[in-house]
Amino acid sequence: MDPQVLCSKKGGTVTGGLGPFGLLAFASKDLKEYTSVFFRIFKHQNKPLVLFCSDQSRSSLNKNNDLTTYGTFLDVDPSHENLSLRSLIDHSVVESFGGEGRAVITARVYPTLAINNEAQLYVFNYAEADVKITRLNAWSMKKAQIN
Repeated sequence: MDPQVLCSKKGGTVTGGLGPFGLLAFASKDLKEYTSVFFRIFKHQNKPLVLFCSDQSRSSLNKNNDLTTYGTFLDVDPSHENLSLRSLIDHSVVESFGGEGRAVITARVYPTLAINNEAQLYVFNYAEADVKITRLNAWSMKKAQIN
């Protein structure tokens, strides 16, 4: 199983039993643009298999941009430990750390609508099962002042 192929085929919008669930970064208000960073959990050889994805396929209306979807498997057993996701989002970068940094996916995105104050961040769950968020923190940094 190739995780990048699975992430591309399933994407961030195809509903499943346990996933996708995660974040929509650089999202336009009408959701015409967004970059989804998400998890899917499959049963593989009678144990959970966690897929971690960053889907750029809808990140920009400009189809000349890189719209690649990236993915990897996480060595995490969600039946015994919480899944964690930390995403650092800058003007054109979405860097996401899954499973407390066990996997990192960095993507460059160039939205046409979700720019500056128009960029939204959403939490989503398109899974058939409920997902419980035990903690959510978000920070916004001010611009650097160089004297």
